[in-house]
Formats: sequence, C-alpha cells, structure tokens
Amino acid sequence: MQLKSDDMKLIIVGGGFGGLRLARRLSNKKGISITLIDQFNHHQFQPLFYQVATAGLNASDISFPLRKVFHKSSNINFRMATVQSIHEMDKKVITDIGEFEYDRLIIATGAGTNFFGNAEIEKYAIPMKSSIESLHLKERLLCNFEHALTSPDEATRQRHLNIIIVGGGPTGVELSGAIADMRHYVLPKDYPEIDFKKMNIYLLEGSPRLLAAMSEKSSASAQRYLEKLGVIVKTNALLKTYDGHTAFLANNELIESALCIWAAGIKGNIPAGIDASLIARGNRIKVDRFCKIQGSENMYAIGDIAFMETTAYPNGHPQLASVAIQQADLLATNFLKEVKAKNGKKEFFYNDKGSMATVGRNLAVVDIPKPKIHLGGFFAWFIWMSLHLMLILGVKNKFFVFMNWLYSYFTHDQNLRLIFRNHENQGSPVPRG
Repeated sequence: MQLKSDDMKLIIVGGGFGGLRLARRLSNKKGISITLIDQFNHHQFQPLFYQVATAGLNASDISFPLRKVFHKSSNINFRMATVQSIHEMDKKVITDIGEFEYDRLIIATGAGTNFFGNAEIEKYAIPMKSSIESLHLKERLLCNFEHALTSPDEATRQRHLNIIIVGGGPTGVELSGAIADMRHYVLPKDYPEIDFKKMNIYLLEGSPRLLAAMSEKSSASAQRYLEKLGVIVKTNALLKTYDGHTAFLANNELIESALCIWAAGIKGNIPAGIDASLIARGNRIKVDRFCKIQGSENMYAIGDIAFMETTAYPNGHPQLASVAIQQADLLATNFLKEVKAKNGKKEFFYNDKGSMATVGRNLAVVDIPKPKIHLGGFFAWFIWMSLHLMLILGVKNKFFVFMNWLYSYFTHDQNLRLIFRNHENQGSPVPRG
C-alpha cells in the first residue's frame, strides 16, 4: 500500500513480540505510516519452540504470516529483508533489498544464542532460537535414537542415549521435562529394541539453582519435578567445552554424549551502525525511561535488545515477552501523543505480572508477585497452558495447538516424529559455519 508522505514515518525492525505489538497498536492510526522489516515473513512464538523440537507441535502451528496480520491495515507495509546497517545521521536503514528513510526508528530485533566466545561449543552444540533451529534439533534428537538402534557397541549406543541440556532457565527446564516425557511415554513404543532405562538426560546449570529469575520455592519445585521424571540435574556445573562426543565440565567430570543442546545464554541482535559505547552487557542497547536510545533524537529500542537501568532493575529488565509488549504499548501511547501534539509522555515502569515455566505433563511452576503466590503442579500447568494458548496469534493456530495438546494428553503420543534430511548424514555432529 502507498504510505502518506506527510505522516510520521516509523520503521520497526523486528516482528517479534515487541515489534509486532507496536505495529498492531498503531495500525490505522492517523498521522503515522509504518514499515515493518523482518528477515522472516512470519512471527514466531518462541515460548513453544521446545515443543517443536520434541515433536509436540508443528512449526507452522506456532508461526503466523506477518502480512496476514495487517490485511486490514491502511498504514503499514511489511518488507522481508535483512538489515545491514543503520545510518543515524541520514535517518536511513540499509537492507539487502534497499534503503528506507525514517522519522522514528524502533529496533526490536530480539536476542540470539550466546555461546560466550566458546568456538568449539558453538560448532557442535545445538541452539534453539528459531523455528528452523527447533526443527534441526528435532531431527538430530530422533536420529540419535536411530543410531543408538544400530550402534556396533555398547559405548557408542550409550553415547547416543545420553542427552545434555546446558542452561537451567525456562528453556532448559521445559526442554528437559519434554524429553523426559518422550522417554517415558513415546520412545519405548517407537524403539522396543532399546532399553530406555539406560537413557540419561543431563541438565547442567552453572549457578546454584534452576530458574534463577524465579523464586527459590519455584526453583526447588522445578528441580524436584525434574528429578521425579528421571532428569539428572547438576547445579554449579559449568560446561568447559564439547567436541561433539564428550562434554568436559569445569570440575573435570566427563559426560559422553552425541547431542548437546545449548540453552545457557542469549545476546542481543544489534544491527551495525549503533555506537559501541551504547552497548551494555549481554549485547543490549542502552535506552532511557522512554525507550529512546541514549544520546539519540529519533531511535528507540524495545524488548530483549533494550537495556534500561532503573532502581528496581539495575541490570536491565528481564528478557521476557511481557517486557517487550509493555514497552511497545508505552511507545504507541507516546507516538500518538506526539502526532497529536499533546504533552505528557509517559516513562516506562514494568508491571511484573508473574513468571512461569512448565516442567512436564501436569507439572509447572508459577510465581505471582502481587499477591505473593507460588503455585506448582497441575493447577500451575493449567495456567501455563491457558496463558500460552491466548498469546498465540490466529484462531486457526490456537485451534491446532489446542487439538495437538488434547490429542497428546489422552493418547500420550503425537504423529510428528518425522526425519526429512538424509539419514546417512546424521551419524556425527554437524558443524554450523
């Protein structure tokens, strides 16, 4: 569609929770024209990547075409492109398909995997920060069992039955529980020749406890649930390196495994052109209380990429979807006031509505700050499912996710354990890059 030349021209880079929320809030608002840029043509619901990786959901069930979101929007254009650099002086965004001029630029590029400079771990461990990576992990996981079935000796078989997950945050905890459920309900039926009592799932966390951002009670409950499911939880366990066959821990412990899943850290996806002095720990861009990049007049950052230092959050806000959504709401309100020449722009104050993590079938933990409540078990699991179902875009997607969950719950099974790539190439770790 043709955007009006006299409107305030907004460019939003990134179609994640923050960028998409901002575009939707400003859809069809007079005086504002928006170009949304993303390297993918769809929004990805990241909290359920682990279910794609464990064959619980189709990748298409948690993805939604960005163009479809804006079918009824008269002031929004979408461009699938990769941002190459930002030129603040010229107010231009340079992409692989051309240049885009802006009056206001909002960077909402989210975060990718942080391997903390360990090249060998990066080469052999499997991350899970996109639908593509989740599908890759699913095939590597399934191929491990295929190779365990035909392994020439017990040591090789055991290596393919050992799975290491690094990182005890929500992703690591949820992934560990999902794989444990597979081991209990699904894999013995798929591979009756394998004794899955010998399968080991290791969850390695470098700090003293799991779910460090949640309460100690929820942390303890999560560890108890995982251990009940048979997951070997190791806290204060730092992975030193991994060569595709053996994990070397900092305490000199060795774990033989053909599959190491990396869920231990994230770092911001910062486009070229941002002043290096504005980059904080975790590769995040320093912003003020209005989400404006410090020292800039017309550039903003929201979500995982933004570092806002406050009294309550001296190390920046947690990198959660709720933070990105609330920051997008704030920007939308302030931009509309600016277009209407109204005073009274609002500063950002994060309203922490709680945090949660699912651990396995009928098991989850939920922290609610006001009133201070900690929930665990089936009721917490039900809350977790309900909230995630509401947040998924599209009625069709919600329906398919719900039906998949319902089918899996009553049958203890799913029909998504498919391997599409050449089987003979799955015998050894596949380096990336």
